[in-house]
Amino acid sequence: MSYDPRRHLADIAASAMVDKGLEPEFSPAALAQLKALPVQTGAQSADIRDLTGLLWCSIDNDDSRDLDQLTVSETLGTGGVRVLVAIADVDALVKKDTPIDLHAQANTTSVYTGARIFPMLPEMLSTDLTSLNEGEARLAVVTEMVFDGEGSLTSSDVYRARVLNKAKLAYDSVSAWIEGEAALPKPAAVVAGLDEQLRVQDGIAQVLRARRREAGALEFQTFQPKAKFDGEAVIAIEQQEQNRARQLIEEFMIATNGATAKFLAAKGRASIRRVVRVPKNWDRIVEVAAERGAALPRLADAAALEKFLAAERKRDPLRFPDLSLTIIKLMGSGEYVVEMPGATNVGHFGLAVREYSHSTAPNRRYPDLITSRLVKAALKGVPSPYSHAELAQLAEHCTKQEDAANKVERHVRKSEAAMLLRKQIGRTFEGIITGIAKGNVWVRIFNPPAEGQVVVSRTVKIGQKMSVRLDRVNIERGFIDFTQIG
Repeated sequence: MSYDPRRHLADIAASAMVDKGLEPEFSPAALAQLKALPVQTGAQSADIRDLTGLLWCSIDNDDSRDLDQLTVSETLGTGGVRVLVAIADVDALVKKDTPIDLHAQANTTSVYTGARIFPMLPEMLSTDLTSLNEGEARLAVVTEMVFDGEGSLTSSDVYRARVLNKAKLAYDSVSAWIEGEAALPKPAAVVAGLDEQLRVQDGIAQVLRARRREAGALEFQTFQPKAKFDGEAVIAIEQQEQNRARQLIEEFMIATNGATAKFLAAKGRASIRRVVRVPKNWDRIVEVAAERGAALPRLADAAALEKFLAAERKRDPLRFPDLSLTIIKLMGSGEYVVEMPGATNVGHFGLAVREYSHSTAPNRRYPDLITSRLVKAALKGVPSPYSHAELAQLAEHCTKQEDAANKVERHVRKSEAAMLLRKQIGRTFEGIITGIAKGNVWVRIFNPPAEGQVVVSRTVKIGQKMSVRLDRVNIERGFIDFTQIG
């Protein structure tokens, strides 16, 4: 049998899933439940509005098939904008404690690797029955928000509705059109008025983004390469770039998550929030800034940190991804917590928001599915489907499993890079030192973008450029070893 690189990487990914306590396969009971599920057509009832006539569209990655959200907007005579965000009503088909739900609860997130995706829900659900696919009527939970011309949220509402995606769009092509670099993507061009819709959405999104940055929202650029396949072979490693369309969706999702958190709080309901606490290692962040000639306040200040990051991005873009990673590590990772009614909000330090749930991706993240159930119970005025103790246990579990999923994805990215480089042993690359710890040194090479350990012949420092020779790779473990040249 000939060597199959994609199959090899898929096996590595599955093994990493098991190693990190995640379930790569669905149980027989979950598959049996799947076969018995009806098609979710979005049948109407008294509490479900018919919004299928609006110019809804989705914007996601080119290869995304699990579409969780749609957006539509309306310019108001007051100079404000009404934005509606529809989120897939996954709970309509995946009920609490059923076999499919228990699998989703076990993993808590979809895991994405280049060779294989491990969906939180079976593909028939996440890419079809509950996905907000183009031309398909679907049930959704809609968050309606009104912003004034300055980007301030003046009102919001949450309700159930029936929606219809008029155009499936992709980030890169929409962004190229917004920037005037390409024509309007064909799926949008054939829908009258959608071009104006996208302009309005981009405009208010940029206002929201500027408002958050003024408040101290942190903007990082991390090193997250992705393998590009030609058939079964890895032919390149590409770095995903931020763009206007990604910013549009990001701002709307942040606003929706905030509005959802406020809705549940106003209803006197406990909820799961996504928080990033004020950094305990702020003193070390101050030291990192001082090493680059900048002064930060003694007390944690997100606005001052963002000002420093923005200046460094402009001054030294080559090293900015490594600075971003350093600051992210010092800030500490995000976590899920239970927010009780009337309690003081922990908030999200990195996003500069006080109230923040995860509600916008129920096909891909379990906390979002939990939140959808909490919202629907609040809308009906019935007791929460989760006790406070259950929510606390699930919040801790989701934090743990999300961390495990991130480790699986990082492992496979390293294996992808090792696979691409396996035939280039002995070649010289240009790179930059990214880490030094316990006598070990790490280097990031530029083309292809990959990171590995390097044997150095003299004292080096983080941020130093150097030439390195590729000595060996280990695809299974994702190891790449270099030696300093010169």
